[in-house]
Amino acid sequence: MFSMMPFGFLFIFVFMLGSVISLSSLHWMGIWLGLEINLMGFIPVLVYRGVTQETESGVKYFIMQALGSGLVMMGSLTCYNLLLSWEVILSPGFSFGLLILVSGLMLKLGSFPFHFWLPSVMAGVSWFGCMVLTTWQKVAPIFLLGALVEGLWENSSLDTWVAVAAGFSSLIGGVGGMNQTQVRALLAYSSIGHVGWMLFASLISQNTLVIYFLIYLIISVCLFLTLWWFEGSMYVQTSVFNGKWSSIMQGSMMFMLLSLGGMPPMLGFVGKWLVISGYSSEHYPFSVLLLLVGSLISLFYYLSLMFSVILFSGSSMSMSTGLKFMSTVKSSMVSIKDSSTKGELDDLNTLKIFSGQKILGFTSNGTMLIYSIFILNLLGGIFIFFSLPLSEFI
Repeated sequence: MFSMMPFGFLFIFVFMLGSVISLSSLHWMGIWLGLEINLMGFIPVLVYRGVTQETESGVKYFIMQALGSGLVMMGSLTCYNLLLSWEVILSPGFSFGLLILVSGLMLKLGSFPFHFWLPSVMAGVSWFGCMVLTTWQKVAPIFLLGALVEGLWENSSLDTWVAVAAGFSSLIGGVGGMNQTQVRALLAYSSIGHVGWMLFASLISQNTLVIYFLIYLIISVCLFLTLWWFEGSMYVQTSVFNGKWSSIMQGSMMFMLLSLGGMPPMLGFVGKWLVISGYSSEHYPFSVLLLLVGSLISLFYYLSLMFSVILFSGSSMSMSTGLKFMSTVKSSMVSIKDSSTKGELDDLNTLKIFSGQKILGFTSNGTMLIYSIFILNLLGGIFIFFSLPLSEFI
């Protein structure tokens, strides 16, 4: 990536700095400024290859994020006009300004009912862009929303709105992913489902939200790095499609999908267990039911994708079957410019960039990295599972 975009490190630093400014600001003007800096730094990273699909996704993302930032500013100004103070927590009830403010943060987060833009954006960007979009770009909105919910803990209307958005986000994340044929769009709906769990975790406590987000961050980064390496292997070593995929990589992909779906004793199960265990049965049982149903439905397409990996990597697969499956996966994972497009990359640069050797230091055999990812997800979940105070959950 950095060979195509020499100032890549600078842009990465800019969008990370924007999130830090938003989270450390004591004024809504500073929060809005940090969100805008984050947006300006992430757009070049999102469209660095210059592919038509990336440009389209970048424009969609810019429009939706600009609209979300505008709603945040409008909501904060409306609350100031009502209270003559920038302290939104002084709001006596669920005012119109607070509704706009929360809606702006949910729009930037990609949760229900503002989830419609995320799958189409992720379907056209690189794996690195998908990884940042589903992890770091959620840091500022979700923790700002969590701090807002914690500051307004006596506001039952806000809690109800967040709980409803959490439940339906999980349900839409499960139902929407069942009809997807593209891996990126499927993981986008998976991200929407996990956003629902994060929103509900913000209603419990800030610590629960932090733990769930860190678990989701670890699993997502491992999964996207694996898919990025796999995309590079499609260019570097075509024999991988003849049913000779490394057994370590196959097992790692399976366990990461199970961990993302929340299967015990994987790392992803711990986060969902903490959310359910911290839930009080007196509040929002319908939202909890939607969370569980959505998680169960999403587990279906995780298992479907896992079975595709198993069948794809089977030693009995013929070359023709492997090539057919390769073309299906390749169409959903890789976007290549048309030969007539101006500024097309030569084959050598394409191999270097997609293989990730310039950034991640991969060699031709990336099994050691994949093996480490597998150990991280499996043993991490087991260690956290047994370190929890089990007496509190009995």
